[in-house]
Parts: sequence; structure tokens; C-alpha cells
Amino acid sequence: MSHVQPVFDGMHLEAPAPAVSRRIVDDYEAWVDEVTPYYVAAADTGLPFTIDEVSRKHQLPDPPLPKTQWGSLPGRLLNDGIIRHHGYGGSARAKQSLVHVWIGVPAAHREAVARRRREDRKAKAAARAAERRAA
Repeated sequence: MSHVQPVFDGMHLEAPAPAVSRRIVDDYEAWVDEVTPYYVAAADTGLPFTIDEVSRKHQLPDPPLPKTQWGSLPGRLLNDGIIRHHGYGGSARAKQSLVHVWIGVPAAHREAVARRRREDRKAKAAARAAERRAA
């Protein structure tokens, strides 16, 4: 659909151009593969950052379901040992919101951190399963 209104009376009536929106990637895994290198680079700087700061700085695309899937990206980066929680800060979009601030894990420690997180998740899952069996 064009943003130009059809001519009915000989005058050209043009509507303003539609707002520029972010590109949306159709496949979630392809989106993760596309945006992860930017967050790895941000982690490698050793400076604190928010997910939104990096996204805006590099004009990253949105995932297929932007309202829900941006939140899963930090979890993946945490589980891969790339980032760790650093604190809280204000949101650039909504000034009143509080968001997580992340900082990178040194590259030499990333595999050890990822391995420890996997072990912790397995232990928690085993404890929950044992609890369910006992109940």
C-alpha cells in the first residue's frame, strides 16, 4: 500500500511518509545468530551496557515477536558465559523504567562460566524432579 493518497480532484495530496521502523527477522534462531556478535563485542569492551543501548547503537533488527523475545536474549548470553549482571539503570526508551545493566565476562573465563551455569541448571532440575517424586 502506498503512502500517497490517490488523486480525486486533480490535486496531488500526499500523506507523510510512514515512520521508519526496525526490520523484523522472521526466524528467531537467525535473529539470535545475527545480533549475538554485537553483544559479544560489547562484552569484550569491559564496559557496562544495556541490551537496548547496543540495539539502538547498531540499529539491530527486532525478533519475530519483539514484545516477548528481546527478554530471552540476555538469558542466552548469560548461559553462554558472555555476560554477567552488573547492576540496574534507567531505560533509554522509558525514562521511568529500571533495566538490567550487563558487563562482559572475560573471554578466558567464558567456557568455565557457561559450564558452571549448565551444571547449576542440571542440579536444580534434579532437585525439582526429586521433590516431585517425594510428593
